[in-house]
Amino acid sequence: MSEVIVIQFSTLDGIVSDPDGRAGTSYGGWAFRYGLSPVTDDKFRLGARMENGVQLYGRRTWEQFARLWPTRDSGYAKLMNTVPKRVATRTGIDATAWSNSAAIDGDPIDWVTAERPHRDIVVIGSLSLVHELAAADLVDEYRLITFPTVAGEGDRLFATGTPADFEFAEVESLGSAVLTVLRRDRSRNG
Repeated sequence: MSEVIVIQFSTLDGIVSDPDGRAGTSYGGWAFRYGLSPVTDDKFRLGARMENGVQLYGRRTWEQFARLWPTRDSGYAKLMNTVPKRVATRTGIDATAWSNSAAIDGDPIDWVTAERPHRDIVVIGSLSLVHELAAADLVDEYRLITFPTVAGEGDRLFATGTPADFEFAEVESLGSAVLTVLRRDRSRNG
């Protein structure tokens, strides 16, 4: 079976909001204080899963990315612009703003449940959508790039700590950041 994989940038204290500073928060911009190296290319190590899967976004994250990625032409940017992208939105999107994009018709939980048997679903950013998927027990893996900074405030990926049915599967240094992969331990669910 394919998996639902959540990718996020995070601080040491678990904050995932405003990594690039665009939201204008007092703590924002923390992901770029260490240069571009930790945030460029396939640092989440998704490889073929990205190429053969589908990306899933919330509307606000998709709109930010739709302004950013189509103007880039690196190898990774070409991949980001080529892969299919679906957007959970109640208000719609201008799908022409970013190639291979479409809004999801109906409930995103229903869409993920129907799509998951066919291909991997990579959820990028989109914290409220991630929280919905986690509450529906649909997340199989979290891939986090953690930066050596403490924001002190902001939105957390895990409001009450790491879920008990996940275990550390991989940890890799990325210079000034660390990639951590948390994978669901299905044996704990009986």
